[in-house]
Amino acid sequence: MKTNTIFVGLFMCIFASMNLQNSMAQQLFTLEQLNYGGKEYRKFTPERQFHTWWGDRLIRLDAESCYLIDSKTTKEMPLIQLDELNKWCHLDEGERIRSLYSIQFPDPEEPLVLVKSKSQRLLVNFKQQCLLWKQTAQQQTAADFCFKSKATAYVQDHQLFVIDENDSIHQLTTDGSREIVYGQSVHRNEFGIDKGTFWSPDGLQLAFYRMDQSMVADYPQVDVSQRIAAYMPDKYPMAGETSHEVTVGVYNLKTGKTIYLDAGNPKDRYFTNIQWSPDGKNIYMFELNRDQNDCRLAVYDAQTGKKEGEIYRETDEKYVEPMHPIVFLPWDSGKFVMQSQKDGYNHLYLFAVEGKQLKQITSGKWVVMDMLGFNRRTKSIIIRSNEQSPIQANLYSVDIKTGKRILLDDGEGWHYGSLSASGQYILDNYSAPTVPRKTDLLLTAKKQSTNLLTAKDPWEGFALPEYSCGTLKAADQTTDLFYRMVKPHDFDPNKKYPTVIYVYGGPHAHNVDASWHYGSRSWETYMAQKGYVLFILDNRGSEHRGRDFEQATFRQLGQTEMADQMMGVEFLKSLPYVDQDRIGVHGWSFGGFMTMTMMLNHPEVFKVGVAGGPVIDWKYYEVMYGERYMDTPQANPDGYERTSLLNKAKDLQGHLQIITGYNDNTVVPQHCLEFLARCIEAGTQPDFFVYPGEPHNMRGHQSVHLHERITNYFETYLK
Repeated sequence: MKTNTIFVGLFMCIFASMNLQNSMAQQLFTLEQLNYGGKEYRKFTPERQFHTWWGDRLIRLDAESCYLIDSKTTKEMPLIQLDELNKWCHLDEGERIRSLYSIQFPDPEEPLVLVKSKSQRLLVNFKQQCLLWKQTAQQQTAADFCFKSKATAYVQDHQLFVIDENDSIHQLTTDGSREIVYGQSVHRNEFGIDKGTFWSPDGLQLAFYRMDQSMVADYPQVDVSQRIAAYMPDKYPMAGETSHEVTVGVYNLKTGKTIYLDAGNPKDRYFTNIQWSPDGKNIYMFELNRDQNDCRLAVYDAQTGKKEGEIYRETDEKYVEPMHPIVFLPWDSGKFVMQSQKDGYNHLYLFAVEGKQLKQITSGKWVVMDMLGFNRRTKSIIIRSNEQSPIQANLYSVDIKTGKRILLDDGEGWHYGSLSASGQYILDNYSAPTVPRKTDLLLTAKKQSTNLLTAKDPWEGFALPEYSCGTLKAADQTTDLFYRMVKPHDFDPNKKYPTVIYVYGGPHAHNVDASWHYGSRSWETYMAQKGYVLFILDNRGSEHRGRDFEQATFRQLGQTEMADQMMGVEFLKSLPYVDQDRIGVHGWSFGGFMTMTMMLNHPEVFKVGVAGGPVIDWKYYEVMYGERYMDTPQANPDGYERTSLLNKAKDLQGHLQIITGYNDNTVVPQHCLEFLARCIEAGTQPDFFVYPGEPHNMRGHQSVHLHERITNYFETYLK
């Protein structure tokens, strides 16, 4: 009797334990956990570390401490404490440095750290534990500090200033305004532009952008947060309309004088990828015509602004995209490396300063995705490429003389690298489909790695969907396209599932790669656990597949992409578990445009769609991006007419929800509003939702609200 009681009790404990484990395994996510902006989001992202380089020494950063990492043993030694740093700087409570995450080690040899308090820029010797220098850093927009001269360029009240090593302020401009913009990004951040000031190697000269947009039409944005809504105009050059005009100035810190590069009439031209020569005597700049099919590399005298010549020219019947400045060899100032996809794929070329191409350094049917820098000792370039697979990103060392490449990482996954000062080491952060995150320290002279971090799976114990990846043929029946599929955690192949296609499809972006869960967005997991199958396909026109793959959409945006996406639909229809009567589609920005393009052209296929921030008609989009891929409305009227969704408002049959930020300055609200007007005329009934005060993407916790709304729409009409 006693034995039976013990046995029963033991059985019940085991049963309870199994139930508990099963219950834990079946935990489901909330959007607060999955969505960026959610209250618990950070708990459910893979652990990461923050690092920076001090020359060739790796430093791990934390909020209140930073640590020197031994490159052989990975042992950490405390280097600087936040409280100590504040004491060394003699800062009161209001000026205290709040975190060490953003500190810099500007000298590869000396024990110096550059930090910023509330209103000061500070240089500290952490071995001597003393403050060496400080500079005013208050109310500075687009601040650009140069360690060589300890000068900072910045914008304040629309004017460009330089504050020098002695804390003296030099005002470079007086006519700055909303219409005359100095020292900031121009050409709407296209062509690789992300800043507007460029220091010479010695820090004594500053090249800067001047953008005259007085001739550009205002888009009438409105601030509705005030008691009486206020007019908040935004300069927005639409395709085919008048664009802004850019010039490049050069300020000499020693003479206090400014000259402008004699580049000729700036009308309908783009100036980008500014680079100084190593001796600071010349400025190199790519110049592109408005048609974006004729690109030239010009050289200017930095002292006089005189044009010394054009040393390279590249043309294309469709378009040329100069995205990177030239980079001079650290050991030979007479040679530079240039990136181009003139052979069909983005590769590296070696040139002499006179403009003669000396050799093509890399080649093959794959792309150089990033050039990280040089290993000076081995005279090699460290790159990131997809040579291993179109959906991978791996790190290589490339011998400039022989072109021989050494794979530095494990040959799998999706890698990012940060190079040490000499190029001897590289910090490798990466993930793979089943690897949330790893951080390794690599040698660049040979394949050797040391692991610094292997993150645990933050989703352990939750009911995880099935993530898979595969290929199918594009509409040309030749090109391989990669897709991702996400299935419910309790997937039953004998059931029929509602299926949502998530789409982007536009240039300079992709959705499917070999990172964790094949790059799956967290919302896909949320939908899968609600019983949906998710399907994501990278069509022709997306990035990292070469020039012809990207240019297949030229002058007809949405058409080739749609044809490829419909091949994905045919694939889905061949699967017995996909309910052909319950197929939906969702995307944002270009993906919003694709969502509506697919719904309106194939109303018989898509029952439900949610389009966020959608382009409706490319004539309402900006000059630089729009004209690159579509030409002007004047030059390509048939293409604009064919791709416009305005005339297709009458074809809406399924349930369509359109969502936009009320103050979207990327895809302006006119797109949505004009489409709604056409729907009213046609008698069709889309749903429409606006986020007041929000730009192109919803920020913070509003993103949780947004994704709950998207989810609810599919739950209401597709499930």
